[in-house]
Amino acid sequence: MCGRFVSTHSPQQLADYFSVDELAATDTGENFNVSPTQSVTVVVEEAVEDVGNRRILDAYHWGLIPFWAKDRSVGNRMINARAETVTEKPAYRKAFERRRCLIPADGFYEWKKSGKQKQPYFIHPNVEPVFAFAGLWERWHDKAADASEEGADVRSCTIITGLPNSIVAPIHDRMPVVLPREHWDAWLDPENDDVEALKKLLVPAPAEAIAVYPVRTQVNSPRNNRPDNLDPDPNPVA
Repeated sequence: MCGRFVSTHSPQQLADYFSVDELAATDTGENFNVSPTQSVTVVVEEAVEDVGNRRILDAYHWGLIPFWAKDRSVGNRMINARAETVTEKPAYRKAFERRRCLIPADGFYEWKKSGKQKQPYFIHPNVEPVFAFAGLWERWHDKAADASEEGADVRSCTIITGLPNSIVAPIHDRMPVVLPREHWDAWLDPENDDVEALKKLLVPAPAEAIAVYPVRTQVNSPRNNRPDNLDPDPNPVA
C-alpha cells in the first residue's frame, strides 16, 4: 500500500513540470509526512466546451469518496486502489473510466519488518524530480450540508498500487504505480475509455528509476512533519 508520502515542490514548480494549463491549487506547503485525509496536489484533465481538454493542477482530499457514499468517512478506507481489481470494485470502476489523475510525490515511505521491529525506508525517484503516481478522483456532494456552504462539494482521490519492482520487493509487497511521462496524456484524457489499454499501464516502475534508503522511526508518527524526516538512519535495523 501507500499510506505516507512526501510533497515539497511548490504548485508553480509542479505546474511547470506537468505542463498544466490552469493552476487551481492553493499552496498546501511543504509536507514531509503526507497522511490520509489531508489535501494533496493532483493533476487532472477536464473537457471544456469549445476549448477541449485542459490540464489542471489542484488540491483534492486524499481518500476517495464514492459519489454514492452517504458519509465522507467512507473515504478514510479508500486511500489506495489495487491495480488488479480497480476496474471491478464499485467504488473505483466509474472513476477508472473517466476520472483518472496523477498525484505528484517526492517519494514515499514504506516499512520493512525485521522480527518485532519495523524499519522505515524512503523510496524516491532516481532521475526525475518527482514521481507521478497513477490515481483516480471523484466528485462527492455532501447532502447533509447546505448547497451554498463552502465544502458541500468535495473532490477526492486515491493512489493506485500494484506489485513492487526488484528494489521495493525486499521492503514491501506493494508499491504505488508510477507512470512515465510518455503515458501521461493517455492516462489523463477523460475521453479515453479504453479500459483494457489503460490497465496495461499499471505495471511496476523500472528498477533503475527508483532509489531507496533507511530513515529514522520519527516518520512513524504523521505528526512529525519535518525536513529531517528525510535524513538517513545511521543505525538501521538489519
